[in-house]
Amino acid sequence: MFDWEALKAEAAVAMGHAYAPYSHFPVGAAALVDDGRLVVGCNVENAAYGVALCAECGLVSQLHISGGGRLTHFVCVNRDHDVIMPCGRCRQLLHENGGPDLLLLTVSGVKRMDEVLPDAFGPDDLA
Repeated sequence: MFDWEALKAEAAVAMGHAYAPYSHFPVGAAALVDDGRLVVGCNVENAAYGVALCAECGLVSQLHISGGGRLTHFVCVNRDHDVIMPCGRCRQLLHENGGPDLLLLTVSGVKRMDEVLPDAFGPDDLA
């Protein structure tokens, strides 16, 4: 059995580093990689609102900076440590870096990525 509470706690720690002076909606994300590494991210806003970075963006950057691999388990939380759903752009990032088998803790329980983003467009579609 996977320890989702421990992963959620890591996301909450990451959320504590968020920079959200405009929305006042800090978000933290945490994931495990197929080699056992933990990667995390937090949202980083910008005065040019449309160029804010979601927590998932930082997490995927850390994935690649720290050696790549595939995400296996993922969760993101808000300031109250409640589980929240990734936005559409971030679902695409997660799909590309975890594939259809990536497990996400969602507002309605654990789901596979192909349930959260059905019929996803990915690298194979570019071949």
